[in-house]
Amino acid sequence: MTDATPRNGVVVDDTFAEAFPMKGTRLLITAHNIEWARHAAVAATGFATSVIACGCEAGIERELMPDQTPDGRPGLSILLFSMSGKELAKQIERRVGQCVLTCPTTAVYAGIAEGEAVPLGKNLRFFGDGWQISKVIDGVRYWRVPVMDGEFVAQETTAVVKCVGGGNLLLLARDTDAALGAAEAAVAAMRRLPNVIMPFPGGVVRSGSKVGSKYPALSASTNDAFCPTLYGLAPKSELDEHTHCVMEIVIDGLTEADVGAAMRAGMLACFERGTAAGLLRISAGNYGGKLGPFLFHLHKLLDGSAA
Repeated sequence: MTDATPRNGVVVDDTFAEAFPMKGTRLLITAHNIEWARHAAVAATGFATSVIACGCEAGIERELMPDQTPDGRPGLSILLFSMSGKELAKQIERRVGQCVLTCPTTAVYAGIAEGEAVPLGKNLRFFGDGWQISKVIDGVRYWRVPVMDGEFVAQETTAVVKCVGGGNLLLLARDTDAALGAAEAAVAAMRRLPNVIMPFPGGVVRSGSKVGSKYPALSASTNDAFCPTLYGLAPKSELDEHTHCVMEIVIDGLTEADVGAAMRAGMLACFERGTAAGLLRISAGNYGGKLGPFLFHLHKLLDGSAA
């Protein structure tokens, strides 16, 4: 079903995005200057678009000023999400060890204080080959590992908490330029909010998927109902003759409210562009409520009645 009252010409489907529980954490990466902090953050969040094949979903949350970091240096916060705390702990150690420890001048700290403690610098300290030392400040242990530019400082542990993954919007547009423009505007609006990331490249995914496949070895396959080239061929196409491009935005957040707020911000940004810019309709992906317990109804998000 669609909304009988389009917003700036954009129709909003009477549907919901279906999201699921995840485990997540925030890490604070600092460096001698923001450029090197960003190098480390980009590397640490690479190849982290989907837990289907990447092990985790990760992204840069925001830039941090020196007065917002533990060591008074510029930095960035990143968020990492996985389906279990055990897998997330593996991803943290690998990504920090290979992408932050290796990056000139960086240090890494926990960005969440309360939750299940998992190693951050606790195991990476052994790279120091016995030269590493620890220091406890206000009850928190940090490790100092000698490296060729001085020392790598890492907090011993970070906290893992229950989170929400898989919030989403589907943007149906007249053509590629219109779909990309709407998606870019929506992602920009979402990135102004705390506690959320959009893990796909540029925050946008064009290969939206459905559960299952005609090939038994695959657990997911192309979302044929939203593929423009399959209009008139797919048995349950959601498109019409005017829709030639669909883009999806996937949102992971620390809480259900964070994901809902990001989805609402993204939709409002799309309405500002309107049909004059080629955006025709907004929908969302769900599996009838069978995938996850978090249901983000688009109309409720827009009228403020969503929990």
